[in-house]
Amino acid sequence: MRLRVTTPTEIIADVDGVLSLRAEDATGAFGIQRRHADFVTVLPISVVSWHDGKGEEFIALRGGVLHVQGGDRINIATRGAWREADLKALGPNALAELAKADEAEDSVRTYDHRLHLATIRQVERLLKIGRDIPESPPRLEPRNQRAEG
Repeated sequence: MRLRVTTPTEIIADVDGVLSLRAEDATGAFGIQRRHADFVTVLPISVVSWHDGKGEEFIALRGGVLHVQGGDRINIATRGAWREADLKALGPNALAELAKADEAEDSVRTYDHRLHLATIRQVERLLKIGRDIPESPPRLEPRNQRAEG
């Protein structure tokens, strides 16, 4: 089988000759072997492992979508992934990268929130100005004309 793991910016793994793959979704852990039925599932933050005849390798995923196609292709699209041949080395590296990514996302989210609030305030100011200006100034009649009529 062929395994391809991609993020929006890079290909993390493109491995041919995968004999089996283990992953986990909301229903629990599962395995994939050659001629597996086609399916799609959503992966949480988890570790995917596979055997390719040379040994076992691991990828920590920051969530994603796994798609088995044609019984011999496995595609995983994820927001972030870290690959290691040693599971013990994967943990600290992935945690450090996840922390950096979360920090960057928090920063962007805060900036986006501030920009949204500034836009709303500006719209409120413009609407208030529009209400304060009458469409046409009131007409004032001279006093003596009012008394006569």
